[in-house]
Amino acid sequence: MKKMQTFFAIPYFLWLGLFVIAPLALVFGYSFLDTAGHFTLANYANYFGSLKYLLMTFNSVWYAFLITIVTLIISYPTAYFLTKLKHKQLWLLLIILPTWINLLLKAYAFIGIFGIHGGLNNFLAFFGIAPKQILFTDVSFIVVATYIQIPFMVLPIFNALEELNDSFIAAAQDLGANKFQTFWKVIFPLSLGGVRSGVQSVFIPSLSLFMLTRLIGGNRVITLGTAIEEHFLVTQNWGMGATIGVILILAMVLVMLLTGERKKGGPKNEE
Repeated sequence: MKKMQTFFAIPYFLWLGLFVIAPLALVFGYSFLDTAGHFTLANYANYFGSLKYLLMTFNSVWYAFLITIVTLIISYPTAYFLTKLKHKQLWLLLIILPTWINLLLKAYAFIGIFGIHGGLNNFLAFFGIAPKQILFTDVSFIVVATYIQIPFMVLPIFNALEELNDSFIAAAQDLGANKFQTFWKVIFPLSLGGVRSGVQSVFIPSLSLFMLTRLIGGNRVITLGTAIEEHFLVTQNWGMGATIGVILILAMVLVMLLTGERKKGGPKNEE
């Protein structure tokens, strides 16, 4: 039986080695090479000694934080009210449905909506408001990124709320708690696992956005993802691009450690 389990585990370890460990090793290895392919530590020295790269790091974290906060503010009430609806699975499907559409198509759709002659400015014209430059702004970038990330926040929070034991809510109400107290003291703490999962699902991808920064932000929003794209595709400095990639991976690991659920050790039995 044990040999069979080992045999069936082989495809998993092959997949893990080829598509996870090997790419990470390549990125880590390239980060120590210069443009001539020689070993160097200059890439890391340039990164930590350059105000430009440190500012990109701050921008990446700041925009990812804003996107995550806005997404959470919208997604938690949405997930909460979804659990109260009669056909909640259908409504949940409608929220998840946009994830089936290619990201590039959604970005171009928003270009049409936010453009000078787009749908939003045409709507504002009915109220006598002159066309506004909505596209290529920080606001448009955050709005589009939030729209794209909402399903990834709603789903884990919805699942956490669905798994709540109704007896806890009934017990809180029996003890005299009003609706707000029941939510704040019982429902919200018990759904924090879903919130953590949602934060990870949104914050980590938001750190490395580069397509939206170009199409929606108009390169006014500069992040580490944009820098990686520039080094790999434009300047051909793969070593510097890989160095930024390593920093980004470490930042993602740090986020996962900070938002991960911590297991509390129970009291040990004494004989």
